[in-house]
Amino acid sequence: MEVRFLGHACFTLSDGGSTTVLIDPFLTGNPRGAISADDVAATTILLTHGHQDHLGDTVAIAKRTGATVVAITEIAGELGAEGVDARDPNLGGTEKFDWGTVKLVPALHTSTTPNGTVTPPAGLLINFQDTVVYHLGDTCLFSDLALVGKRTPIDIALMCIGGHYTMDRTDAVEAASLIGAKTVIPCHFNTFPAIETDAQAFKSDVESATSSNVVILEPGDTHTT
Repeated sequence: MEVRFLGHACFTLSDGGSTTVLIDPFLTGNPRGAISADDVAATTILLTHGHQDHLGDTVAIAKRTGATVVAITEIAGELGAEGVDARDPNLGGTEKFDWGTVKLVPALHTSTTPNGTVTPPAGLLINFQDTVVYHLGDTCLFSDLALVGKRTPIDIALMCIGGHYTMDRTDAVEAASLIGAKTVIPCHFNTFPAIETDAQAFKSDVESATSSNVVILEPGDTHTT
């Protein structure tokens, strides 16, 4: 499996063939976006929440590619009204695909779409062809993060570290300890001045305090498992 970082909190998960799962496609207007929204591939799009820096180019990409979108129920309803094929789980709900499953789990943050739809945010617990990827979404540190890793061993955690709008790199070290993923890939940092941070220091702190390995990707880089 290939995990490609496209900048901010946007990733693709790919089997190297025809399947590409796209997460939080904020590409247009992203100063560190690695690819144009017109060029990104997607068979499924997964959303953590409705802020523009996560919802991003979802509608345009879904209409161009025919991808099914998974989003919390109110956002899915908004997308469906725009002609997008959207599935609408709520927190705790699981959607099944040929490539695996995605379950919405809690995150602590806010979420309002550009159209004004207010919803809870979510993390994404993704089983992609037997590799478990946990995209925490935008969240602060909270103790229930431990329940996700306790119930489902995590292979890769995609974790916000930038602070200001989410937990910072110090709190993210504790989050990494709670989750216990084999590999942690930081995101949601250095896109804007308010979320600039030292990813190398995060890597050092996590690897000193936990058994997790931290992989730092620049936008456009790929991690292969």
